Amino acid sequence: MDKKNFQTFFDCGTSKVRAGTFNINNNDEAYYADSEFFTDQLNLELKIQKIVTSLEKKSNEYIDNINLMIDSAKMFSVDISLSKKLDGSKLKKTSIQFLVQDAKQQILKYHTNCNIAHIIINNYNIDGVDYAYLPDKIKCNFITLDIFFICFSADLIIYFKNIFSKSNIFVDQIICSSYAKSINYKENLNLSGYVSFIDVGFNKTSVISYLNDKIISLDVLPVGGNHITKDISKILKIDLERSEKEKRNFDQNLKISNDEDISIDTFEKIVFARTEEILELSNNSIKSNLYSFDKFKMVLTGEGSKILDNKHKDKILLLNDIDFLDETLEDICRSGFKLTKGINIQEVVVVPKKQINQGFFEKFFHFFR
Repeated sequence: MDKKNFQTFFDCGTSKVRAGTFNINNNDEAYYADSEFFTDQLNLELKIQKIVTSLEKKSNEYIDNINLMIDSAKMFSVDISLSKKLDGSKLKKTSIQFLVQDAKQQILKYHTNCNIAHIIINNYNIDGVDYAYLPDKIKCNFITLDIFFICFSADLIIYFKNIFSKSNIFVDQIICSSYAKSINYKENLNLSGYVSFIDVGFNKTSVISYLNDKIISLDVLPVGGNHITKDISKILKIDLERSEKEKRNFDQNLKISNDEDISIDTFEKIVFARTEEILELSNNSIKSNLYSFDKFKMVLTGEGSKILDNKHKDKILLLNDIDFLDETLEDICRSGFKLTKGINIQEVVVVPKKQINQGFFEKFFHFFR
């Protein structure tokens, strides 16, 4: 088999599919494609195949495996702390591997329909001293790891894998989109201290909070941009497709059914009422997870947030404390690409199943390089 020059990432959202393929030998060479906005998953396979064909033509390389970026209203996180008594000799990575594997098995035992997407070691406590990263050549009598897991429903993963398998495409790695984006944006913006990323999607809003390099929490709120669309449809008595169109263009003068003029003020009240609810729920989530919330930064991203921008900040009080990030197709796809290249050195990297002959732990930790 010819060696592949490109690595492909598909971000499969509830209302849009985006993809990028990256030359692993030349970071400047990349190609992108996306679908039109949609409100249901009908013909998702055809949308994906159209993007695959476009990327293959641009890169001149056949795509037979991809990395899948997804979010879900049912994704969840789990924190586990595990300890191990050692003999005072130099700490070996096998001891770390043992604790991580033990934690992983506990997650799978109590969450039977679970697919673990990310394993992040937040803290190493070695003989009573905390380390953000594993120190080199340190002796140890007692170690405790604080491990953060990001998980999806196994059924969701199977659903997407089946779709791609119909196009003879193997899914290598599962990536949480909002997590990958938050890591990438935090690095690009050089953010430190308490910072939270509010990613407003179609049917959910994810809230990911950090303290410097440590991930504090991941909460998923069952409300998103589609709920704003439904509010517009119900109050103005227009169909959902028209509501979505008007929502995305609500800065323009609106003319609703039966030639009835609706003022921009009326429309804004509908949009901002639900938006304020999403932001207030996000704010409450952040405060419930941060140990001190005298000062923290919030960054708003996601397709569902695009109806808002900085010129609307004065109309929603809470928006004055939030920065908007107008993310692009390239931003989203490159976030996944950079994550697999080790942008978060605290994350455990697990070899995809098809490469299992290399040994389960051979490439388990990218911070042992």
